Amino acid sequence: MKNSCWLFAILFMVFSINQNFAQGPPITGDSPIMIGGGRILLRNITEIRSTDRGTFVWAPLMVHYLPTSNSVVAVHLPLVHYNFDSEFSDLGNGTSFGDLQIMGKYQFYRKDGMGKTLRMVVKTLQNLPTGKELGIEGMSTGHYESYLGTVLGYETLEYGISTEFGYNFSPNGSNDNLKLELGFGLPLLEPTYPVNQLNLYFEYENQFYTENSGYRLLFAQGIQYAVDQLTLDAAVQISLVQDLLPEQKRNYSIFIGGRYVF
Repeated sequence: MKNSCWLFAILFMVFSINQNFAQGPPITGDSPIMIGGGRILLRNITEIRSTDRGTFVWAPLMVHYLPTSNSVVAVHLPLVHYNFDSEFSDLGNGTSFGDLQIMGKYQFYRKDGMGKTLRMVVKTLQNLPTGKELGIEGMSTGHYESYLGTVLGYETLEYGISTEFGYNFSPNGSNDNLKLELGFGLPLLEPTYPVNQLNLYFEYENQFYTENSGYRLLFAQGIQYAVDQLTLDAAVQISLVQDLLPEQKRNYSIFIGGRYVF
C-alpha cells in the first residue's frame, strides 16, 4: 500500500485526486486504484452544503466490496438533514433517508512499472429515488439518475495524476450533465510501510449541464491522514464559476469523514 497525493489543478477542467496504491478514492473524487480481491472498505464522507436556499447535510455509509482484484461493487446509504430558508422555500427542515446509490467499477487497463502504475476503470453510479423530492442535487432529489464514466490514474512514489470523464442522465429532473475532472498532487511525508502519510489535496470539479446550458466549476482544498488501513479526510469546497439555475447554485461545502479497509 502506498499513498500518493495530488497538487494543483487545471484551469477549466475538473480535478479529482487519486491516493496511493491502496488507500481508496480521494476526498471528493474517485480513483482507479483497487485494494485487492475479497477486501471490504467502509467509508463515510459527510458533506455540509451551504446555499442561498438553505443548509443541507449528507451523511452516507458507503460499503465497497471487491469480488476480484479489478472490480468493485458498492452501496451508499445516506442520511440527509435539510434546513430550508423560509424566504426561499416552504419545505422547512427535517431529517430523512436520502437517495440510495449503487456503484460498480471495472478496471480494464493496468500497466505497472518500477514504483509507478497506470490504470483505467469504467464506472457506473445509479441514483435511486428513495429520498424525498427536495431538489437537493446529489443528496435527495427523489428522481432516478444514471451516471457512466471512466477514470484514469497515473501514480508514482513522488506524485500522482488522475482524471475522470462521464455523463449523468436524469430523465425526470434537470441534472443532466457532463463531468470532467483532472488533478495532480504530492504526499507531504516520505513513503513508508505500513502507511503513515499526510496528503494535501487540491480538487476541481467541472460540470456542463446540457438541459439548461449551465456550467459549474468547484474547487476543494483538502487534507488527509492515512495510517495503516485507516484514513481521515477533511476538505472545504467553494464555487469558482456557476452559471446555473438558482436552485442549483452553491456557496460552499465542508467535507469530513474517513474510511477503513478490512
